[in-house]
Amino acid sequence: MYIAKRYIGIAIAIALITWWSAIAIQLWNAASQPVDAYFVLGGSIRREIYVAQLLTRSPQIPVLISHGSPEPCIWIIFERENAPRDRVWLENCANSTFENFFFGVPILQQWQARHVKLITSQTHLPRAAWLAKIHLGARGIWVDTEIAPEQGIPGNQEHWLKTSLDVTRSLAWALISPLFSPRCSQTQILAEVDMATWQAQGFKCEHQANINPEDYEENQLSP
Repeated sequence: MYIAKRYIGIAIAIALITWWSAIAIQLWNAASQPVDAYFVLGGSIRREIYVAQLLTRSPQIPVLISHGSPEPCIWIIFERENAPRDRVWLENCANSTFENFFFGVPILQQWQARHVKLITSQTHLPRAAWLAKIHLGARGIWVDTEIAPEQGIPGNQEHWLKTSLDVTRSLAWALISPLFSPRCSQTQILAEVDMATWQAQGFKCEHQANINPEDYEENQLSP
């Protein structure tokens, strides 16, 4: 029995070393490739403004916004910046930083992304950076973190206990995530947002966006 357990332990160790070695090689190769996706964590409309501005310079790069600002607010921001909306996906299943990656990483994998630029705020670090490296790194995806400039203090606030808990469960999820692929049923392309309906029912945006919904008549909101 002791010998059997010993061999099982050795086999598991070899499997883990082989897995991590393969991931390390993938990350090494991915780091040298150009950025092929933007991943925006919700929590401040300044992040969506920032990625819209980035997209005007790199319109070929797809964008994933995880539970960001209200859909019409994001639509208007991209319209105002003259940024393309047909390569921007909205994911609205996530309700926490952990779930941003839980639901977002499978979408990035579907895009076959290898080098992702993560966009968040300074006040959302280091938790967002740690989780990005764990969740994306476990799938062989290299990640760079970019900070959107803020005015005031966004909703994401850091606490060492919250960070510790999220890092712990992220490490556990990294081990089993290759066996599962969570899917979000609430995704939408930004270009397909029904602005006429939103205009009819009304909406509000963060004041930092400087958006007054009453200034946008139906003829201005057509795709």
